[in-house]
Amino acid sequence: MMRQRTIRERVRTVGVGLHSGERVELTLRPALPDTGIVFHRVDLEPPVSIVARAESVNDTRMASTLAAQAPGPETVRVATVEHLMSALAGLGIDNLHVDVDAAEIPILDGSSASFVYLLRSAGILEQSAPKRFIRVTAPVEVREGDKFARLEPHFGFRLDFSISFGHPAIDATGQRIVVDFAERSYTREVARARTFGFMRDVEALRSNGLAKGGNLGNAIVMDEYRVLNDEGLRIDDEFAMHKVLDAIGDLYLVGHPLLAGYVAHKSGHALNNLLLRELLARTDCWQWATFSGSREAPRLFELDWRTA
Repeated sequence: MMRQRTIRERVRTVGVGLHSGERVELTLRPALPDTGIVFHRVDLEPPVSIVARAESVNDTRMASTLAAQAPGPETVRVATVEHLMSALAGLGIDNLHVDVDAAEIPILDGSSASFVYLLRSAGILEQSAPKRFIRVTAPVEVREGDKFARLEPHFGFRLDFSISFGHPAIDATGQRIVVDFAERSYTREVARARTFGFMRDVEALRSNGLAKGGNLGNAIVMDEYRVLNDEGLRIDDEFAMHKVLDAIGDLYLVGHPLLAGYVAHKSGHALNNLLLRELLARTDCWQWATFSGSREAPRLFELDWRTA
């Protein structure tokens, strides 16, 4: 049986928020089967919990932000969840409590690699309950101008993502990435790809309360022509690969691992969330799936789930 997973023990880290610039303490705790991924704002009294679901997303400017109504008139938020959610998908973690003492998950090194390290240091624990998949049975697509994102039937999890930024440093790298997790490793090939941004946008972003914690230690930064980081890129196609990393995290906000092919061009957090909402509304386009044995199960994140 393909089983649900959590972590063995509590683990903690401290960092800064990419957009807020604030110090953030993050604690990950084991959770019972069928709990899902639940974020807790422990800096509030009483603490406020937000379940990681597509319908909980209320802001997609530069990140995926979850929100819930607090006791009283205020809306409570947890921003920039996509890199942690991506790592959870890559390691097959179904159930987890995420305690955070600020309104944003720490950016750490700008990729998912630090979260992968944190989760593995806590240990991965298989649970008695079967892992529940959402299996896409018919295509679902959303479009916005020349941008689109689509989910289609595929017995596994495969992403086909193309980008177009019109920037010399990005244009010099691969503009399309295809990752099939029956054959490729999340931790080795995807997790290390960092977020990126442009110096020309910094002033406007910060005037809107964004990117206050961004720096060369947690993002790839470019001027009009080149990458400014002394070490350059970690991988040849790091820009497109980071968009794949983001998409994996955004899609995991559906609440369960997907059995699907994802095809997208210039998609981002907003379009990915619209795609999930469209999928959930189209109940004729998906079904629940569990697997009692390895022979009938898909080769899904096999390289990472087997060795985690």
